[in-house]
Amino acid sequence: MDPHYRVAVFGSARLREGDPAYRDVFEIARGLARLGFDVVTGGGPGLMQAANAGFKAARASGGHSIGLNIRLPHEQELNPFLDIKKEFARFSERLDTFVSLSDAVVVAPGGIGTLLELFYTWQLVQVGHLCETPVVLYGAMWGPLLEWLRGHVVDSGLASPEDLGHVFHVSTVEGVLALLERAHQDRKRLEHICVNYDRYRVDLGLDA
Repeated sequence: MDPHYRVAVFGSARLREGDPAYRDVFEIARGLARLGFDVVTGGGPGLMQAANAGFKAARASGGHSIGLNIRLPHEQELNPFLDIKKEFARFSERLDTFVSLSDAVVVAPGGIGTLLELFYTWQLVQVGHLCETPVVLYGAMWGPLLEWLRGHVVDSGLASPEDLGHVFHVSTVEGVLALLERAHQDRKRLEHICVNYDRYRVDLGLDA
């Protein structure tokens, strides 16, 4: 059986139900479930919970709501919308599992942890350790960051203009879903998946 197309959703643990970003992430994940995709999050509260809850709300069959939790001094409790759970002691191992499981990434509003996840994934795409992996920045907060990178990093010669082309900045739920559906169709049309796809993918028994 071919692996499910899996989308990692990164975002803040601090934004709660009632916040516009929570609602949007919920709707993105519900749409992903209806497309037949799995959703992978950090398994905790906030926008992670929004993604897992949205996935379950779709009542789609055959997909997985996956949570990759991190053990912290202040306990991060798992949200109740997970089919599959895994816990990690180190961020590095958790990050590698995120990228090995995921075919695409959606980055919702978030803080330091979300930025870590974004830049780690972006770096792997930049150097070719991941390929055919869209990185989608969702929401208005990412516009100023991209402008800063363009003005202070790219224009200073510290990165190439092409590096900014590895990410997509999308402002609507519908835009995110359309982009990922197109990426999935493009992936299916490939005659072969690049070697890095096989090298970095791990099997946690999620395809049964």
